[in-house]
Amino acid sequence: MNMQQGAEQADGILQQTLGAIEPPLRWSHGPSTHSSCGDDPNAPENTGSVDRIIQIRTIVSEERRGSLLGVVERAWKARGYRITNVNTSKRFPAINASTPDNFQVEVSVGGEGQFFFSVTTPCFTMSDVADPTAQPNAAPREGEFPWRPDTHDAFWSVTS
Repeated sequence: MNMQQGAEQADGILQQTLGAIEPPLRWSHGPSTHSSCGDDPNAPENTGSVDRIIQIRTIVSEERRGSLLGVVERAWKARGYRITNVNTSKRFPAINASTPDNFQVEVSVGGEGQFFFSVTTPCFTMSDVADPTAQPNAAPREGEFPWRPDTHDAFWSVTS
């Protein structure tokens, strides 16, 4: 597999994760990055990995954060992912997992309460990597990443 194919698989993992969440969340792509695996002494030569990020634009209240994290964790376990770490911090909770084919996935909460989903691929043969093709369901946003959540939802944003 090359890095582009790995990126496409990472994009699929992100879309499957979003698809498991009801009601659906509004989201945008975060920056996609890729790098050489040259610093990893166990990686074959001429390999690299790709990071894909999605930022949730829906306002998820503190009262709903645990519910959303639980939905994601159950969806990942149902797909055979192994949970590798759970950060139970009230302010910055996160869950990390590994897919059966060693993609590293994470859901985390940022400083403004925004949710991030990310996938890091294993090391694959170096190749060019295109931007994700999945179309975000939130309006384009100006300014530097990360953005504050800006979309109210009758379920996810409720505070009582």
